[in-house]
Amino acid sequence: MGPLPQHSNTKPLDLQIEETTNFSGVTRLKISYVPETGDRVPAYLLKPNKLSRKAPAMLCLHQTIPIGKAEPAGLGGNHNLHYALELAQRGYICLAPDYPNFGEYKYDPYINGYASATMKGIVNHMRAIDLLNSLDEVASDRIGCIGHSLGGHNTIFLGAFDTRVKVMVSSCGFNSFFKYKSGDLTGWTHKGYMPRIASVYEKDPSKLPFDFTDLITSLAPRGFFTNSPLNDDNFELSGVRDCIQAATPVYELLGATNLIVASHPNAGHEFPRKIREQAYSFIDSILDHSI
Repeated sequence: MGPLPQHSNTKPLDLQIEETTNFSGVTRLKISYVPETGDRVPAYLLKPNKLSRKAPAMLCLHQTIPIGKAEPAGLGGNHNLHYALELAQRGYICLAPDYPNFGEYKYDPYINGYASATMKGIVNHMRAIDLLNSLDEVASDRIGCIGHSLGGHNTIFLGAFDTRVKVMVSSCGFNSFFKYKSGDLTGWTHKGYMPRIASVYEKDPSKLPFDFTDLITSLAPRGFFTNSPLNDDNFELSGVRDCIQAATPVYELLGATNLIVASHPNAGHEFPRKIREQAYSFIDSILDHSI
């Protein structure tokens, strides 16, 4: 991924509101914020209309889809991936930003000194947590992250670097590098991810300095829920189980066995409604929230 730039939450976020829409009990704000000098991330901020006290918040990361943030915000794409809207309707304050070069966000990480788009995403998402923390309506000790596919592994990457994230839901987001496409890591090496996997580590899982077994373990004892379907053609199931098996003893050691949950529906690369409801209930239990 390259190095994590020195992160400072003292820099102005310069939150700007471009558009406000009210519907279905939710106010959806089209916004942008500054993650670092010379850059501005487009996002949607969704707030429940009826809040009686500070609310928990969720960062909602989109899959690989051209419309980016619009999908989790409920503005198109797959209705099963409208989790920012659904969580806002449950009482969460939700932030759905664009990943670099999706939606309205055009940014070249490489000419700006990054070794990967993945690390730029981590920086932006850490600043998104800063933004949620800055909102008067947010309970700053009750923040989580959810995502599908691209958003699923970015949720894990963020959680590994930022312990302010108390619960993470990764849908169709990972398996062991050794079992990703039978060890062919080409899909991880394009400019939207980590080109050094090819240029430095020769696409060899045994040469990489980390695997998802390590990343999932690093999340303990915080809450982690994965939707990993039986028939996901991107992230083969036994490689998911390898990661859960590696992390479980650490969760057990820390007295948090019930805080790592893996669901395996009979589905493909999807986030079925029944499993989303399970994930939302898991989030509720961690962030001490009920509808």
